Amino acid sequence: MPITFEPLAKRHDRSHFRCGEAQLDEWFQKRAGQDERRNVARVFVALDDTSQIVGFYSLSAFTLSLDEVPDNIAAKLPRYDHIPAALIGRLARHEQSRGKGVGEILIADALHRIVNVAQDLAVFAIVVEAKNDSAFDFYQSFGFIPFPMHPGRLFMLTSTAAAALKKANPSASSP
Repeated sequence: MPITFEPLAKRHDRSHFRCGEAQLDEWFQKRAGQDERRNVARVFVALDDTSQIVGFYSLSAFTLSLDEVPDNIAAKLPRYDHIPAALIGRLARHEQSRGKGVGEILIADALHRIVNVAQDLAVFAIVVEAKNDSAFDFYQSFGFIPFPMHPGRLFMLTSTAAAALKKANPSASSP
């Protein structure tokens, strides 16, 4: 199934989107546009070949407190109070797209965008919030690491994401 990505726009009909997680559906249908306009999140929609929304994700700037980072990683960092990060705040695929690899395509596109931005803006890590056990397992399967003090919150070093993307597509030019 060919998928294209676009920034969320008024022309995108969100009213019929259902991922099976009521909080995500409500946010996407009612508040995603507001978050966009208020510069709280950038929302990207995944469209199938009929221009139907099959998934979405949001990106925001984020900071990590040094004491949140696992000790083995924090030991290698300067003693700043906060470390720059990017947040994949919400990510969901339509129920009808279950089992078609849309979730994997969504996370890959989000990581790609963050890695590209990290060429111009310092982004030490990429943070995700798992809404349930299934989402937690999904993120862990891509190499996200749980935060010791925050159940449901995971991270990946941006350098790890960049290396994985390069390995997945070695012929692509560096971001």
